[in-house]
Amino acid sequence: MDATATRSGSIADPAGTMTGTTSAVPGVRPIARIGALPCVWGLPRRPESAGTARRLARTALDEWGVDGGPADQILLVVSELVTNAVEHAQPPVALHLHRPTPGGTLRVEVDDGGPATHEGAWAASCRPEECGRGTSIIDSLATTHGTRTLPHGTTHWADLPIAA
Repeated sequence: MDATATRSGSIADPAGTMTGTTSAVPGVRPIARIGALPCVWGLPRRPESAGTARRLARTALDEWGVDGGPADQILLVVSELVTNAVEHAQPPVALHLHRPTPGGTLRVEVDDGGPATHEGAWAASCRPEECGRGTSIIDSLATTHGTRTLPHGTTHWADLPIAA
């Protein structure tokens, strides 16, 4: 598997007919970006993947014209879901962003390989008062959210409004 990928074209123009590129992101694999399909990126199971996911999501949101408070809330949920996958689940980890409809909602999904046999380094080292706030944050920002358990792992998802 290639450890570095370059995304060509624009997320708003998935066929790549417009010029423009984003820089290579080490360890990130773009999986799909076709028409109405979601943007999907495979992420390594490392603590810095939450930051990488935020940068990738920011690029997509910018190209889709989602900004301000809604974009900040979406990025916070992306960070929480990816952090939970990295700290509490097995690989693979994948981030999905579903293109929003005008005035509608955007769905964020994070897939993982199911519960980990041991906690990640950060989760294992944090004090109880420092952990466990992600679900409360997501609950306060998302219109709906949930979990799907599949034979190959788990998908955690959240729908967020894109209008301020």
